[in-house]
Amino acid sequence: MSHIATIQFTKAGKMYDFDAGSLELAKGDYVVVETERGVGVGQLVKPPVEKEAVATASLTLVKRKATVEDMATVERIFLKEQEAYRFCVNRIIERSMPMKLVKVEYQFDSSKAVFFFTADGRVDFRDLVKDLAHSFHTRIEMRQIGVRDEAKMTGGIGICGRELCCSSFLREFQPVSVKMAKEQNLALNPNKISGQCGRLLCCLDYEYETYCCLRKNFPKSGKRVRTVNAVGVVDKVNILTGNITLKLDDNKIIVIKRDEILGDGAPVAAPTAATVPTVPRAPQQTRERRPEQRRKQEKTSLESYTQAESAAKAAPAPPARQENTTVTTPTDTPKTGQPRKKHRSRKHGNRKQSGTTTDSGTPTPSSGV
Repeated sequence: MSHIATIQFTKAGKMYDFDAGSLELAKGDYVVVETERGVGVGQLVKPPVEKEAVATASLTLVKRKATVEDMATVERIFLKEQEAYRFCVNRIIERSMPMKLVKVEYQFDSSKAVFFFTADGRVDFRDLVKDLAHSFHTRIEMRQIGVRDEAKMTGGIGICGRELCCSSFLREFQPVSVKMAKEQNLALNPNKISGQCGRLLCCLDYEYETYCCLRKNFPKSGKRVRTVNAVGVVDKVNILTGNITLKLDDNKIIVIKRDEILGDGAPVAAPTAATVPTVPRAPQQTRERRPEQRRKQEKTSLESYTQAESAAKAAPAPPARQENTTVTTPTDTPKTGQPRKKHRSRKHGNRKQSGTTTDSGTPTPSSGV
């Protein structure tokens, strides 16, 4: 069996498991351990717990419990971090570099210094690293972080008046969306739902599941419900107090409790418009008979025309004219029994009039049936 101890290196930071071995440790003790970055001093968060050795075979062994000399070294390292922070800020201002220094961390053995900074994009800090290495004579590491990590390292007071959650007890960041604020009926004002980091408040995630569970027992906004005394549409729902605001058909507003709802209300009947006397339309049959009447008229006119033409053919031929009469040209003499054809090529002003005289003075007979 192995004794597993949980250690953190910064306040509200990530927790790591180490093998305590035979050391007698209690919650809150400081220990010296070997990490991937080097030797460090951490604080015990949970007392050692016995676990199977197979599951803890890959854990690192705790070196020793921190002594007075180790804690004095930690104090000296803290002073060196402040000095390195001021020196780096001055160099950034002199070079006008688009970056913001957040924090400086030294390893326990002063073998490496890590500079945490924020920037909108990529930054060329090669000259800055040369200045830092020449001044402090140690390994320099520049690490870019986000705005949430910046707030966690810097700390501060939130809009609620308490210390920031990320710097006090929140060890890992959870994704937060605007949907959480809508579910809790909060005003979508960026100044009210944003934290010190400029992102949405982490506390919006704390009560989101509770609101979702409670909302299942309440009707949705816009639904029509029925009570003992009235029927209306749900306007607002207050999950914490259990009050429901109804808007009645006469635009009156009332507040009821969840238990007063009996069921769904009947839909509102559409208002009936005043009946206006309408003029009766003509039956559709009259419209259908119009083409038939036109066809009959065309048919009767065609029959009368054919009858007139047959009567003209059956009439006796006119008597022959004397020899001394002038002979008219075939174009001038119209055919009996046939209507005169219209010449479309002629203009209106050149049309010959019927009954005009020829050169010899004899009048030309007019056409017609």
